[in-house]
Amino acid sequence: MYNDITAAILSGGKSTRMGENKSFLKIGGRTVIERVGELLEPMFGKIILITNEPGEYSFLNVEAFRDIYPFKGPLSGIHSALRNSKTDRCFIISCDIPLMKREMIDYLVNYKTDKKITIARAGGFIQQLCGVYHKGSITEAERILLAVNPAAEVRAPGQRERRCSVLELVDRTGAEIINAEDLPFYTDEMYFNMNRKEEFEYVKSRLQIQGG
Repeated sequence: MYNDITAAILSGGKSTRMGENKSFLKIGGRTVIERVGELLEPMFGKIILITNEPGEYSFLNVEAFRDIYPFKGPLSGIHSALRNSKTDRCFIISCDIPLMKREMIDYLVNYKTDKKITIARAGGFIQQLCGVYHKGSITEAERILLAVNPAAEVRAPGQRERRCSVLELVDRTGAEIINAEDLPFYTDEMYFNMNRKEEFEYVKSRLQIQGG
């Protein structure tokens, strides 16, 4: 079990394409976010949740924190996780990749590097919402968040704010990017992102095949 790194689950999206909160969708009697928690529980001594609706997640029995700079996308969640973590490193995972495997998490956590971020490239994309982030990236994250609108909490009704890009933080910090497809345990579904009903049905079918 890892005690020198905190696991942080991000559940801050609006799930507009799904039409309902995707973290609460059930497979085999357990919600998607519970399944992510069950993957992390035997691996990490401390798990936290980042959400702006903590009361809705009380059934998880994990400490929950809000975004410090809300309405700015997943970078806000990563920033809040790093600010609220008691360890220097956080393993960040989004709630909507329920087919992630322990082997990939172990590889990312144990990868030796002096970079502030360790993530993977898979399926033609940089997978920035599943990886290791160091508190040393907080300052740069705050520069990006504050550059958009430092008064997010007093935005006018109906005002839309530009979502801050996590990839901008990745670029600025010179992150360690691993080619996941070169690893012997890699599977194409590992980073499968669940945003639509048909994608949920695919995840459900895969987990049922795996006996989960």
